[in-house]
Amino acid sequence: MIRSKEAWKQLLEEKLPARERIVDRNRAITAHYAQLYLQCPELFKWSGMAAFASSQVGVALAFVELLETPSAMMKIRREDVPRQDMISLLGGMAGFIFRSLFSLPVSVFDSALRTLLLDDLNEIRTGNNSIYQDIAWAHAAYIEGGLSEIAANADEQEKELMLQGFALIDRGAALLKAGDDAVLARSMIRDGNICLLRHEQLKTLYPVFNAISIPGRVVVSFGSELDFQGAAPPGVAERASFAEYSGYLETLTGARRVTDQDDRWNWIENNVLPVWNAIDSTYATSPHLERKLREMAGGNPSMLQQIARFASTMSFLPGLE
Repeated sequence: MIRSKEAWKQLLEEKLPARERIVDRNRAITAHYAQLYLQCPELFKWSGMAAFASSQVGVALAFVELLETPSAMMKIRREDVPRQDMISLLGGMAGFIFRSLFSLPVSVFDSALRTLLLDDLNEIRTGNNSIYQDIAWAHAAYIEGGLSEIAANADEQEKELMLQGFALIDRGAALLKAGDDAVLARSMIRDGNICLLRHEQLKTLYPVFNAISIPGRVVVSFGSELDFQGAAPPGVAERASFAEYSGYLETLTGARRVTDQDDRWNWIENNVLPVWNAIDSTYATSPHLERKLREMAGGNPSMLQQIARFASTMSFLPGLE
């Protein structure tokens, strides 16, 4: 019997922590994406990349949580934190706090602007939840009921890219199962996953990025990167940074910004996807990607080095040098 889309969404929602548990909820979403890829690495390319993207959002959310409630730092049990992670975190946070205290009034941490940017990062949290709500249900439906389960529930907006994406994935899966043209099959599967990515970027995230403040667009642009560290074998690129790809000066001045749909897709198509595709192609021959995704699937909570690194990106902003 075909379930309704609302039933699928409710089923997945019940597996997540409450929305007010922001960091825990993000970690659970990241874990679910990683689990989807590990369940079917031949087909679910989007969910593998989404795990890393969601993890990066989690870094920003954890950073904001520390800024809003510094006492949260005291709740970190020392035995849970590798020594090098704690040193990296404290060093990064100390430098960040120093720059904040002695920067100009136009600093990003001027009280009014700080509140504005925290609101912007809350929009990013909303986007993280929205993507999960919009696309995760379709993966669950496909696993249990196949393409017909999605087709029975897809609305007009979802038919344009999401249903089309799963249709391509399904055709590619059928070719692989029949032992036919594997090259064509994998091309269809990859194209189908790109359709899911375009649905995410053009449909789901458009209102989120559109709501971000002008200064927030600079901050979010500098913080936008996919860090595949630990997932890539030696010699394979492991990072795709918007600011690095678009140019630091262009990003700082707002000439290029990740909140602009064309700039964002240009970065994704020409930087993010090539890096991810190269890493994804090593899954069968190298243990790195599987090991990293299993860490994510297990809800690995250690993000301290990444939080310190995120803090360091603020040094690009006016008043924080």
